[in-house]
Amino acid sequence: MSRAFLIVLDSLGCGGAPDATAFGDAGANTLGHIIDARQGALKMPNLAALGLGAALTHSSGFPSPWPDPTQGAWAVAREISNGKDTPSGHWELAGVPVPWNWHYFPNETPAFPPNIMAALAQFAGGSLANCHASGLQVIEAFGAQHINLGLPICYTSADSVFQIAAHEECFGLQRLYDLCQNLAPILHEMKVGRVIARPFVGSVEAGFERTLKRKDFSMDPPSATLCDWVQNAGRHVHSIGKIGDIFSMKGITYCRNGSDAELMEHLVDEVQNAPEGSLTFANFVEFDSLYGHRRDPEGYARALEWFDAAIGPVLAQTRSDDLVIFTADHGNDPTWRGSDHTREQVPVLVHCQNLSQRVRARGTIRFQDVAATLAEHLTVPVLGEGRSFL
Repeated sequence: MSRAFLIVLDSLGCGGAPDATAFGDAGANTLGHIIDARQGALKMPNLAALGLGAALTHSSGFPSPWPDPTQGAWAVAREISNGKDTPSGHWELAGVPVPWNWHYFPNETPAFPPNIMAALAQFAGGSLANCHASGLQVIEAFGAQHINLGLPICYTSADSVFQIAAHEECFGLQRLYDLCQNLAPILHEMKVGRVIARPFVGSVEAGFERTLKRKDFSMDPPSATLCDWVQNAGRHVHSIGKIGDIFSMKGITYCRNGSDAELMEHLVDEVQNAPEGSLTFANFVEFDSLYGHRRDPEGYARALEWFDAAIGPVLAQTRSDDLVIFTADHGNDPTWRGSDHTREQVPVLVHCQNLSQRVRARGTIRFQDVAATLAEHLTVPVLGEGRSFL
């Protein structure tokens, strides 16, 4: 049996979404604007060989800085879900568009309705912040009060999220997780996509910093996804990064977490050891969390170069019938106004040694077609509306 690997470079959009204006994102282009802002060439020979530049040009008209692709296949995927957030993108890539509109909190203070704050007070005695904020800024602003009063810091963003920051030692990591888990059903009923635990460490004197122990309490997908299709066929589904959280562990056999550097090590191990017929689903989040939201195009560029250099040896270890697809869930243009995701199309790049030597250009596809392509490769029934593009 063949194996499949779906690797999401979180937020690597390539512009061109036809409905970008409705989201305030007309002209956003994550990859294109990183190339524009870069001091010197962006070196990505491995993904460029699969068609990264061709996808960029097809999507947005931005000229590719790399030679024509030499292997594999490429396409550009367009999302239909009415959102530019993490669950919408991942669920639709897994075959299930979001059938509802997410709830977003108003950009005002207080941001949250009284019933939510009353429930939170019942579990934690009260809270701090209650506003739209950057995660780093809100910890800096309220960290001292948090330590003195023992109250969680609650904030949101332009995404459909309710975020709670708390000190791992002073408040307690498990207590933070329990608080988020208790609040999640109330927020999910409102169609708030995620309640996110944001632990941090440090002191007023030394400064505070967030840790890698973030945990997302997401709504369940509205129907069975690619992960369920594969697992229900008796196969393994291995999660690398935050995939398990995004899918509420539905259809997931086991998870492996860590920094992006650690996730790459996990991916190497999966390529070497994942069983026949399995799906490995990976999300490399730091493009989004460290560079997109923080509007750091040079940092994003360096991260892309690191990923491309690291993935070359990984691809060299794949088996002849392995199917590897690289894509993204949305954009997050680091040159754009604000700090939110951006509504963009995304590149879809395919590596498979059994593909013919002729490069396959597939133009524009749907997010759902990614799921169908992987399912067909694994000989698993396709339960959604997608169609294989290979």
